Amino acid sequence: MSLTEAPSKVRRSQAERRDESERRLLAAAAELVVERGMGAATFENIGARAGYSRGLVTQRFGSKQGLIEAMIAQLQGRLGALLLERQIETLPGLEAVLTYVEVFLSALDRDGELRAYFVLLASAVADVSELRAPFAEAHKGVEKNLEALFLKGQAEGSVRAGMDADAAALMTGALLFGLSMQLLLDPMMDLTPIRETSLATLRLSFAA
Repeated sequence: MSLTEAPSKVRRSQAERRDESERRLLAAAAELVVERGMGAATFENIGARAGYSRGLVTQRFGSKQGLIEAMIAQLQGRLGALLLERQIETLPGLEAVLTYVEVFLSALDRDGELRAYFVLLASAVADVSELRAPFAEAHKGVEKNLEALFLKGQAEGSVRAGMDADAAALMTGALLFGLSMQLLLDPMMDLTPIRETSLATLRLSFAA
């Protein structure tokens, strides 16, 4: 190995350690939120749960909003990777919408951090908190992505012509939001039949 290669290896190692610590901190935050609510997700508690100092949590996220934005970014990345595996970009518009719904509900059924996201969202809305802003931005992004899929389906002829694509996207997002909140109220709810019924209903509603 040449001398010029050594610093690159050190930098990669530091980046890997940083990624690992951030994943552990976000996982710890999600566990605390699901178990005890948003108030329990203090930087001190998060650090203790993850095995790090409070100072490292502050260094990584800076503020509660920074923590929430990091959680949103991580969840979006995981959902995006699942959609990429299903090759959603290659699917007809209607099938892409249904695949998005299926992937989201399947993830919701097993992903504790996704559930924590909705606990945080509910708390931010209830407190009329400025922390609502990153959630609103994230949901607007989902709405726009779904709208693009509906428009694609209309252009192809798989989605009913004349339908308001933005309204359809908002309605689909609201379905996912409602089921997510219902799962918080009833953690033992079986999402499998609900997922299948949702997919069948959306297909009947939107198919050309």
